[in-house]
Amino acid sequence: MHQLKGTLIPIGGNEKKGQDQDEAHSLEFIEEDILYHVVRESGGKNAKVLVIPAASSIPIELSQIYIKAFNKLGVENVKVLNIKTRKDSDKKISIELVKQANCIMFTGGNQSKITEKIGGTDLHDLLMDRIINDEKFVLAGTSAGAMAMASEMIAGGSSTEAFFKGTVRMTKGLGFLPEVMIDTHFIMRGRFGRQSEAVAKFPSKIGFGLSEDTGMVIKNGDECTVIGSGMVIVFDGNDLTHNNEEVLPEGTPMTMVNLKVHVLSNSDRFNIRKRKVTVLPIEAPFL
Repeated sequence: MHQLKGTLIPIGGNEKKGQDQDEAHSLEFIEEDILYHVVRESGGKNAKVLVIPAASSIPIELSQIYIKAFNKLGVENVKVLNIKTRKDSDKKISIELVKQANCIMFTGGNQSKITEKIGGTDLHDLLMDRIINDEKFVLAGTSAGAMAMASEMIAGGSSTEAFFKGTVRMTKGLGFLPEVMIDTHFIMRGRFGRQSEAVAKFPSKIGFGLSEDTGMVIKNGDECTVIGSGMVIVFDGNDLTHNNEEVLPEGTPMTMVNLKVHVLSNSDRFNIRKRKVTVLPIEAPFL
C-alpha cells in the first residue's frame, strides 16, 4: 500500500436536475459544500487550483462552471489544463502547471478518456510523485475523475443487468488508490450490482460506491472521511466464502456469500488498510 502524504478527494458527481443525459453531454456541477472541503484541504482561498477536464466532451463549458464555483468560494487563482491528446500530457507547460498547483480537480465525463490521455505519461508520473510525497497536495475528482483514481477502474457496464457476470467492464486506472475501486452516481443510477461484480473479480480490493453530492477525504492513502449530503456504500469482499465469478460463463447470475456492505454518511470514517468503520455518535455535528 502506498503511504500517501497528499490528500485524495473522490466525489460521486451531481447531475443537473431535469436532465437524463450522460455526464459527458450535460453540464455537471458540484454542490458548494463539497467544493468547500476541497478548498479547505488545499489551503484555503489562496490555493492554486488547476481544473483538468480531460474526461469531458465539453471541456471549455465545464471548466467555466468550475472557475465560477471556486471564485464564489473566494479562490481567484483557478487555471484550466485542457488535455486533448497524450502529447499534451508531456508538454512542458502541462508539467509546469501541475507542479505549481496546490489542487488538481478532474471533472466528470468518460473515465477512459482520462487514462487514454494521461496514463503512463510524464504528467501521470508527476501526479503520482506529488500525491505520494507532497503533504500539501490535493487531488480531487468527480464522477469519471473519481473513478480514474483506482488501479482497477470500472470503465462501464449496464445497471439493468446487474448481478449477471459480464455486466461490468474493467480496465486500468491511474493507480493513486490501488486498494480500492470507485463507482459514482451510485444511488441514482442503481450501480450496486456493478460494484458487486467488480469486487467479485477483485475480492482483495475495497469497493466504494459514491452517491451524488457526496465524497471522501482520504488521508495517508487509507483514512477516509465521508463528506456531503449523501451516502458512501462500502463493499468488502475479503471474507467471501463463496464466489463463483471465475467459473461462470458470461451472462450467468452470480453467487456471492458473506459480502460485507457498509452504508456510511457524513463524517463517518473508514480505514482501508484495517477495513474498519468508525461511525460518529448520532448527536455529533454535521460536517
